[in-house]
Amino acid sequence: ERLDYRMRWEDDFREYLKKLDGFKPVIVCGDMNVAHEEIDLKNPSSNRNNAGFTDEERGKFTELLNAGFIDTYRYFYPEKRDAYTWWSYMFNARAKNIGWRIDYFCVSERFKYRILKAAIHADVSGSDHCPIELVIK
Repeated sequence: ERLDYRMRWEDDFREYLKKLDGFKPVIVCGDMNVAHEEIDLKNPSSNRNNAGFTDEERGKFTELLNAGFIDTYRYFYPEKRDAYTWWSYMFNARAKNIGWRIDYFCVSERFKYRILKAAIHADVSGSDHCPIELVIK
């Protein structure tokens, strides 16, 4: 039931962003609660059916990218591993870097020429998430 709701929300959100992109380039930032690829979390095999790494959620993120948006971090670092933005408070996960990359800056494809830098600031504490950065010109 919750997954069905999320799938509808993902479709609605994608359509909203596409409509907005018709007027101006879009930058969307936030906790998307999905690790898109296996390299976006430490333990993909043991999390395969967990919220945030289901095939359905990952598929919807792929649909967003296929709709004309770019995951800016992967644009610069397509194969970088161990780059996470969220760690559980349990089991000393952050100190062990057992995390997930679930926070994103996504931009309109037509805006990619303006992207100068995308970064994850894993060294900054204060939450179970860390800050992410996008520099544009």
